[in-house]
Amino acid sequence: MQTTAFPRITPASDHATLVTFGDRIGLDCHHSVLRFMTAMQRAADPFVRNLHPAYASVLVSFDPRLVSHAQLQAVLLERLRRLHEVELLPARAIEIPVCYAPEFGLDLAEVAALHQLTTDEVVQLHCEAEYRVDFLGFSPGFPYLSGLSPRLATPRLPTPRTRVPSGSVAIGGAQTGIYPLASPGGWRILGRTSVCLFDPRQSPATLLQIGDRVTFRSITRAELMAP
Repeated sequence: MQTTAFPRITPASDHATLVTFGDRIGLDCHHSVLRFMTAMQRAADPFVRNLHPAYASVLVSFDPRLVSHAQLQAVLLERLRRLHEVELLPARAIEIPVCYAPEFGLDLAEVAALHQLTTDEVVQLHCEAEYRVDFLGFSPGFPYLSGLSPRLATPRLPTPRTRVPSGSVAIGGAQTGIYPLASPGGWRILGRTSVCLFDPRQSPATLLQIGDRVTFRSITRAELMAP
């Protein structure tokens, strides 16, 4: 049986190329994405416009006036060949305080009922896990976090909300995420944090970065509202 070789370089458009490291979410692919991002950022090629990482791939946007697909592929192949030489910095550990009170955890009771748990058990499971920031997307600073307990994996809402409050901490499928900005969304909301995840006045503008290790800590309503 023929197997697909990774990493794989595939033209994605007239100004983008997709570099794929695997076909499933996992630590090996995550580290390959991190190393590739590090190598590309250090190189700072003038023909690269942007890098868009995902669970197991990176989309490389480039200026077709400066480089062709073939020329870019040659550069990427050389980077991939030396990827094992790229050393990763130790992952940062970041704790996010979350209030799971009913007025903030809009779907907490329903999630508990779906899994035959109490709301306290849902909060405990959500807080005792350590999560990994696989990538940022959907909206500026929105982290896709792997590491959710399988006991809490829950499908997204059948009909997304038209407005999810900023700071909402939610689960969608087997991932956890945090809404940095008010926006539409279909993830199940468990609570809310007052931590600012996106501030365009800061550099970097996002609090969380790919590879960070995240934990959640349950706080009271008074702690959430404190200045």
